[in-house]
Amino acid sequence: MSLGKILIVDDDANLLELIAMRLESAGYDVMAAREEDHAVAALKAGAFDLCIVDLMLSNRDGITLMEEFRAVNPEVPTIILTAHGSIENAVEAMRRGAYSYLTKPFEPRDLLLQIERALENRNLNSEIKRLKVLLHEQFDFANIIARSAKMRSVLDVVTRIAKLDSTVHIHGESGTGKELIAKAIHLASHRKDKPFVALNCAALPETLLESELFGHEKGAFTGAVKSTRGLFTQAHGGTLFLDEIGDMPLSTQSKVLRVLQERQFYPVGSEVPIEVDVRVIAATNKDLEELVKKGVFRDDLFYRIHVIPIFLPPLRDRKEDIVPLVEHFLKKCSQQMKKDVKGIVPEGLRKLMLHEWPGNVRELENTVEYSVAMTQKEIVTEEYILQGKSVSSEAGHGLAADKQSGSDDTMKPLKDARDAFERDYLVQVLSMTDGNVSQAAKLAGKYRADFYDLLKKHDLKADDFKKPKSVANSP
Repeated sequence: MSLGKILIVDDDANLLELIAMRLESAGYDVMAAREEDHAVAALKAGAFDLCIVDLMLSNRDGITLMEEFRAVNPEVPTIILTAHGSIENAVEAMRRGAYSYLTKPFEPRDLLLQIERALENRNLNSEIKRLKVLLHEQFDFANIIARSAKMRSVLDVVTRIAKLDSTVHIHGESGTGKELIAKAIHLASHRKDKPFVALNCAALPETLLESELFGHEKGAFTGAVKSTRGLFTQAHGGTLFLDEIGDMPLSTQSKVLRVLQERQFYPVGSEVPIEVDVRVIAATNKDLEELVKKGVFRDDLFYRIHVIPIFLPPLRDRKEDIVPLVEHFLKKCSQQMKKDVKGIVPEGLRKLMLHEWPGNVRELENTVEYSVAMTQKEIVTEEYILQGKSVSSEAGHGLAADKQSGSDDTMKPLKDARDAFERDYLVQVLSMTDGNVSQAAKLAGKYRADFYDLLKKHDLKADDFKKPKSVANSP
């Protein structure tokens, strides 16, 4: 098995043959070229792992040839061969992108060592690039659905505070993507190479919650057969995401407060403190201020975590994001189920736009997954959209039903209701036409000029509804 494919360029036929023989005997696949144009053509035609270029060639210098190589494939490293009196030029070659240089005459083992190091460096750079692409696809801000002004505002805050160490409090309904935003903050921070550890505080009883957070010593309680590291310790240097912190018992709240204040804690059953460097991001779907008033959440802990508040709007208040989210979930579910589902009929999209989405983005994803599972066609028909669920009782008019029927206090004034309907309608037609004003105006039965007036009235921009270039992430 070849250790790598190497392109050698030198106008000295004897040296070229000698290097090629030594590298082939060492296990490399070698192509030798005396003419520069032949070398460039070879690089364009095939994949090479490394280039070795003599500084002084017949028709042009090695640095110029190296730069031509880099224009063809910037990922392939180059080693420059130079005579003893041309070291300054060799250093200039490194400044302009060469991996290293060797002064002739050189020992074969020195050449092999340089090649080995160059290939290791290339492989490392390739892995780093792959991981960056992976993180970009999963968590980069550009890939989080933010067509609506409200979500763009959220990501603006995230961008500003990501590199700080301040504690963050994310508030939003269930299913709005709180953990996704927390991961985006972590990956945009200087802690990105350290652990991101998440815990749902509502999922564990009080005794287990403390052990999970702080760890415990062997014999600290019945069943503690060995010492364990808590999540604070596991997240050292990184980020600890405490989801549903509003459900945390008061006794545990006091211990978390101590960690935030003193940056140290005692594992359960231990008398030796442990120091930690952790950024805490807390999240909840409850009103913490109201819980403070009721005495079930410590006010000092609230002020400690409520340093940078981020509110994630519910899906019903960011309907501009529904269509691109649907497109993403359709693609995701189709790939997982190995089905070729390309879209949803317009009436199905209309039902999705009119639904109130109490479960937010998570509910939307489940709805799309069901429709992809059930359909036998490339385009999902209306019958599989929100089956068994009701949209607003006034869906035909685009208005949400009053949840407290008979309560005049919750009714909007007629003008406000009309404006809300009008804006939702504009959002629907722009989403369905991907921001094409001509098509949207035609659907709405309006002249283009009148349609633009309506967009201006409701502070909507057609460009915001054009399909994004990148794929979005779900929470």
